[in-house]
Amino acid sequence: MAKTPQKTVTGRVLHDPVKDKLRPIFPIDLSRCRTIDQLVRGMADTAFTGRQIGDAADVLEAMARDKDCFVVMTLSGALTVGKMGLIFCDLIESGIVKAIVSTGALMAHGLVEATGHSHFRYDPEKMDDEELFTAGYNRVYDSLEPEVNLDHVEEVMDLILDKWDASEVACSWKIHRRIGEYLVRHTTGRGILKSAYQNNVPVFVPAFTDSELGIDFALHKIARTRQKRQLLRYDPFEDFEKFADTMLATNRMGIFTIGGGVPRNWSQQFGVYAELLARRGYKKLPLKRYNYGLRICPEPVHWGGLSGSTYTEAVSWGKFVPIHEGGMFAEVFDDATVALPLVVGAVLERLKYYDRKK
Repeated sequence: MAKTPQKTVTGRVLHDPVKDKLRPIFPIDLSRCRTIDQLVRGMADTAFTGRQIGDAADVLEAMARDKDCFVVMTLSGALTVGKMGLIFCDLIESGIVKAIVSTGALMAHGLVEATGHSHFRYDPEKMDDEELFTAGYNRVYDSLEPEVNLDHVEEVMDLILDKWDASEVACSWKIHRRIGEYLVRHTTGRGILKSAYQNNVPVFVPAFTDSELGIDFALHKIARTRQKRQLLRYDPFEDFEKFADTMLATNRMGIFTIGGGVPRNWSQQFGVYAELLARRGYKKLPLKRYNYGLRICPEPVHWGGLSGSTYTEAVSWGKFVPIHEGGMFAEVFDDATVALPLVVGAVLERLKYYDRKK
C-alpha cells in the first residue's frame, strides 16, 4: 500500500510531486531545436519569461483553431517602425486575426513601409536630437522616420480624401479601408492595411486625431475650406457602432493585445457596453465576454495603468470569461519585438501556414 505522507517534526507534510500530478520542467536543449516551434515548445518547459512565451503560443494556437472564435488584435507602440509589420500581415493573411484596433501612428508608419519607403537606424554619434530636427529626421527610440516619408503619407491621404464623397460620414475604419484599396492598386509590396483590405479585416483607430493621419485629415479640412468645398464630417461613433455590431454577431471572442493603451481599453470595453445594453433593456442578449486573451506587454501591474492590468482584473468588469468557466489567457512581460516573432512564428508553423504559402 502507498504510504501516507507523515508530518515531520517541523509540521511539514512532504508530498510526492508525481502523485500530486505536478508538471515537471526541463533544461532547454538547443541541439534539438531546428524550428521556431521547437524552440518555443522547449521554452514552454523552462521558467520565467521563456515559459510565458511557450504558454502564449498555446493560447494563440487555441484561438486560431477555434472556428467559432473571432480574434481582435490590438496594437500600440511604434511596432511598424520596429519592423513587425509583416508579422501582422501574416496574422491577417492566415485568417487568425479578424479585426484590428490600433494607434494611429502605427498605421501611419505602416503606410510608409507599404509604399516602399524606409526607416533607418539612429546613430547618436552622428546627430543629437536638435540636429535631427533640423535635418528632418524624427526619432522613435533607436530608429528614424524621415519627415519626407510623412510628407508622402500626406500626399496619399490627400488623394484619398480628395475623392471622398462629402455626403458620406468618415471614420477610421472607412479611411483605412480606402488606404488599403489604394495600396492594392498602386503598390507591389506587402503592408498591414493592404492585407487588411484584401482579407476584409476592419482596422479601427479610436484616437484617430492623435496620429499623422489625423493631422492630415485636419490639414485637408483647411484646404477644402480655402477651396470653398463642402467639408468632410468625421464621427468616431461610426467606428464604435461598427465594432459593436461586429462583436455582437460573434459566438466566441479572443483578443491578442500587443502593448496596451487606448486600443486595448477600447476593445475590452465592448463587454461593458454589451452588459449595459442588456441591463438598460435596450437589447436582450447574454453576457458578451472575451473567451481568450493573450497579452504581450512589459508594463508591470504596480504602475497602475491599464496597459499593465491583468486579465483577472478585467474579469471583475465583465470583460472576460473567468478561467473556471473556460476562459483561457496568457500574459508575456516582454518587449514585443522579442516575444512576438517567437509566439506567432511557432503558431504559424503549427498551422502549416508557411507550407501553404510556398
